[in-house]
Amino acid sequence: MIATPPPQALERRIGLWSAIAVVIGSTIGSGIFRSPAGIADKLPGPLPMLMSWVAGGIFAICGALTLAEISSALPQTGGIYVFLRQGWGKVPAFVFGWSQLIMIRAASLGAIAITFAEYFWRVKNGAPASAEQAMTVRCIAAGAILLTGFFNVVGVRVGSAFTNLTVIAKYGGLLFIIIVAFVLGYPETGGHYSPAIPPGSFQLPAFGLALVSTLWAFDGWADLSYNGGEVKDPQKNLPRALIGGTLLVIAIYLLANLAYLAVLPIEEIRLSKLVAADVAQRVLGAGGVVFVSVTVMVSTFGTLNTVLLTSPRVFFAMAADGLFFKRVAAVHPQFGTPWVAISLTAFLGASFVLLRSFEQLANAFVTAFLPFYLLAVAAIFRLRGRPEYQPSFRVPLYPAVPLLFMFAVVYLLGNALVQESSRWQTIGVFAVCLTGVPLYYLTVGRKGRARRLVG
Repeated sequence: MIATPPPQALERRIGLWSAIAVVIGSTIGSGIFRSPAGIADKLPGPLPMLMSWVAGGIFAICGALTLAEISSALPQTGGIYVFLRQGWGKVPAFVFGWSQLIMIRAASLGAIAITFAEYFWRVKNGAPASAEQAMTVRCIAAGAILLTGFFNVVGVRVGSAFTNLTVIAKYGGLLFIIIVAFVLGYPETGGHYSPAIPPGSFQLPAFGLALVSTLWAFDGWADLSYNGGEVKDPQKNLPRALIGGTLLVIAIYLLANLAYLAVLPIEEIRLSKLVAADVAQRVLGAGGVVFVSVTVMVSTFGTLNTVLLTSPRVFFAMAADGLFFKRVAAVHPQFGTPWVAISLTAFLGASFVLLRSFEQLANAFVTAFLPFYLLAVAAIFRLRGRPEYQPSFRVPLYPAVPLLFMFAVVYLLGNALVQESSRWQTIGVFAVCLTGVPLYYLTVGRKGRARRLVG
């Protein structure tokens, strides 16, 4: 089953440091700035809130370790799509690509772009946008998606260079906020770490719902795998970048939440739409708000660019396999990029952002992606039994690491179905994704049967 796919005319241009930047750039976006309020609202205690971030980090590193092994054996363009195709067959792979097309990737781009546009408006006009200006903000978000799409059509080097630049800015900006909070804020407050677990601050169902918000902030750790066919020396660099980039994100996220608590009590974090800005304002004054707003703009715009560098490769790989329109596998004659796949992804993302709110987009994205993460990680159990499977990296503590990841996904999805507040939305997202099954048999599957009969 692990046969080499048809040759793909994408050059290996992404080195180790650029690959690490892709992992960091696709992960650190709006989540670390927006998610703490929602998490603290569900878990209104310092320790429960921090436990949610620790759990999200464990989830991410277990997934990264597993996919690092699989990607070292299958360093091909398409990433998770390829892992599903090789591990479970064409139908799950097609359904994943279909779900990416109609919901997952467009929802992700839309949620990130809305955050960028909100803070672009705030910096430009000195105040948040009003309800009457919401559509203008969404148009700005759509324009940002199309602009970053253009950057990635122009070339992988341009896209990855821009990713490197914005990663330095966003990671450095977040690190600056952390240092300021501990150096200037903590001596005045003594920190707001106790009581660690106030009465009623931890319930298991609420922890599951909070973890969904945490996973939104952590998502992106696997996106480098989509560019597996463009990473130099992939057997070494893919595992190093996936693991190293994920660990760097976990470290900065945990430090950021400790820094937030060093300045603000949990009650204020619960009410803060942009906790980093409130921390900076408390410590640095009005200038701190401007600094954080610019940092969020750079962070989210850079993430848009990175997502459009990675995710269109799924549609490119599907087209190369004959599971999607052949035109989508077109490579630009001058820039050497899958320009049709990138343009399609950018157009759908811009369309979604005009129709849905941030919360709707973020929740739909996480719910739709989790089952495919589960299948991609579970593929290791099928692949390891095949003699042609020869990874250059092996998951430590196998099989505990992939099993822990899978258990977490089952818990999260089960919790979402049990909770009345999220049940019908979860069912609706699954129903949309599963429309890919009959679509496969009505299109690709039927063509395949016809060819076999003719043969």
